[in-house]
Amino acid sequence: MNFTGLIIGLSTFLCIGVFHPIVIKAEYYWGVKCWWVFLLFGMGCVVGSLFVQGLYLPTLMGVAGFSSLWSIIELFKQKKRVERGWFPRNPKRRYDNDKC
Repeated sequence: MNFTGLIIGLSTFLCIGVFHPIVIKAEYYWGVKCWWVFLLFGMGCVVGSLFVQGLYLPTLMGVAGFSSLWSIIELFKQKKRVERGWFPRNPKRRYDNDKC
């Protein structure tokens, strides 16, 4: 039996599942101004996956990289969700200077 597809699929599912709460917490504590962290991490993983040998590690690096890049979009969507009242605002953070 070949478990490669199953392992990569499960790892992809878990990676996407991990990024969801990270985006929510990042927007809560820092707002959208932290988008560049997701960009640097994403580009680092994507470029790094080009130079790593093997099957699993470069695949997982690519998945994590593109999940991080997609999180930039989700970060801005999360801001709108907070504005609509779907998620709580951080009472300790100012929202007027959160524009990009």
